[in-house]
Amino acid sequence: MKTLLTLCLLPLTNLVAADAAADPLAPWRSDVHIHAVSPEKPRHTIHSYFNTCPESPDGKFVLFYASTTKDGHHGEVVIRERNTGEEKVLATNINAEDAHRVACQQWVSNGKRVVFHGEREEQWFVACVDVETMQERLLARGQLAGWGQPNANIVPLYSPHWRPGEHRDLDLINVVTGEKQTVVTVAALKAAYPDWFAKTFADQRPSIFFPILSPDLQRVFFKMALATGEDPRSKSASARQGLICYSLAEGKFLYMNSKWGHPSWQPDSRHITEMHFTTYDSNNGSMTQNPGMATKASKAKAASEGTSSEAPVRDVSGDHPSVSPDGRLVVTDTIMTSFGGERNEWGVVLTDVKGTGQILLHHFDNSHGAKSWRVSHPHPVFSADGRRIYFNVSEGEFTRLFVAEIK
Repeated sequence: MKTLLTLCLLPLTNLVAADAAADPLAPWRSDVHIHAVSPEKPRHTIHSYFNTCPESPDGKFVLFYASTTKDGHHGEVVIRERNTGEEKVLATNINAEDAHRVACQQWVSNGKRVVFHGEREEQWFVACVDVETMQERLLARGQLAGWGQPNANIVPLYSPHWRPGEHRDLDLINVVTGEKQTVVTVAALKAAYPDWFAKTFADQRPSIFFPILSPDLQRVFFKMALATGEDPRSKSASARQGLICYSLAEGKFLYMNSKWGHPSWQPDSRHITEMHFTTYDSNNGSMTQNPGMATKASKAKAASEGTSSEAPVRDVSGDHPSVSPDGRLVVTDTIMTSFGGERNEWGVVLTDVKGTGQILLHHFDNSHGAKSWRVSHPHPVFSADGRRIYFNVSEGEFTRLFVAEIK
């Protein structure tokens, strides 16, 4: 830890010189204000995932799940006004699957509504709350919410991965009208990729799991789950495999990757960012990698041979990457071993998509916080205007939502 601060400064002092117009990292090199979003109360305040932003599309509110239980498994959905700090509780008495994605709370309808899922009276459900009227509407029973888009009224639904029942397909629901439509079936997937399906699942019955809609709502990717038990709060609840991309507009499968990492859509609704700054083209699954993400060893070798004058770009692991709204930056969380830290230390790392520089925005001991069976990860994500990055920190007694802001 004594040498960590010095190591953290290295990416800042060795970035390629460029003016702010040409260098998207420039605003993040200095005067970045980092603080807890809601520090006043002794409780967990958790942002759900890196595929959705907790800030409302107009920048007025921040959405989070709050809990006072040690494991974070029981709580409520809250919004906080950024300028005044005033908070409103949108929904209460929610049992969450874990402290990792909590209630999967997310903005929809251009910020007019919030969708979340959870368990009440041993029944899993998806609901929607009108922010203005505070009226809660039940959308589905026996299903969970995937990730929609904040400017849309459509949210994907899937069945619980630990006990899917008979309906194992992917639905879309309109949060305004309540209209629900099945858009992808397991049978169609089996027909599209018979060899992979047979090798992975044989004669067993998997279900579609964790669907994520593209920004333009024309595509969706998801993975498959094979139930192995009936306890949702267990690592053995299901076995998850594959990353499948489907065109909703064309009604056809686009590509399949046998491995699921931590994918997120890029703003163009075509490319998918994955772990280690890898990009997949959802048209055909072709892969490219950020040119700056070479290993430390190869960078050091090149430098020793006089073939490179760049500072080593550090590898990241455990990362959940997401792209800025303008498509020029990637933010991810990372275990800090490659920065000289311990495995229980995590950081929030920012890089440009061309790989010319890397900034470590913040680092912390992430081994505390909510005592859930699945721990909370930072899950960093940009605000809609690209000037703030939200992430979770489990450094003390509570897991708390933080924000890094530039002027």
